[in-house]
Amino acid sequence: MDKLSTEQRHDKAAIKREQDDACISPAEREQARRSANMAAIKSKDTKPEMIVRKGLWRRGFRYRLNHKRLPGHPDLVLRKYRTCIFVNGCFWHGHDVSLTIEHGPLDIINSACCKIPKTNRDFWVAKIKRNKERDREEQRRLAEMGWHCITVWECELKPSRREETLESIAFTLNHIWLQDHTIEREPRIAQIPRIEESGTSMAAEDLNEPERILGKD
Repeated sequence: MDKLSTEQRHDKAAIKREQDDACISPAEREQARRSANMAAIKSKDTKPEMIVRKGLWRRGFRYRLNHKRLPGHPDLVLRKYRTCIFVNGCFWHGHDVSLTIEHGPLDIINSACCKIPKTNRDFWVAKIKRNKERDREEQRRLAEMGWHCITVWECELKPSRREETLESIAFTLNHIWLQDHTIEREPRIAQIPRIEESGTSMAAEDLNEPERILGKD
């Protein structure tokens, strides 16, 4: 049998792909594309995380990264301020999305920065609900351990809001330090300050081990 040339093999492969694509519905094709996009998203060293790291480093704050001994492995840990910072993607953590059930089917209200896909919606709703519940539980545990928690959302780091958000984080950290050094808090957990600046939210202690400072420019 004659061997096929390289060009003929490429043409044959292209025809095979077209035939395979013809058997896939538009919904299945869209789901495959979305799955490939989601799989390509990094869980660490994301662009929003790097923006926060660099912004805080320039402002003189030093931190550790992804501390494995703390619930939720916070993206940044600042022992001096007894504060953990989580940099959350709006979609994966359901920023401002309302998922409620009132005497009937699930009521979904999307937000400007998070829209749950209509394709395979039950899967995404369940996943985002689990993420939101896990976030609340991890921050509750951190608060019980004496840590403050700040959540920074991806949408708050867009160029038009970036500097305002970074200044708000710096203000909140300095406020925590001043309170911890000027106010007698008894008991500690009951006196945790609640401050909201440009969407950052708070939830504070020390680790019984030497601090290792990390930061990336």
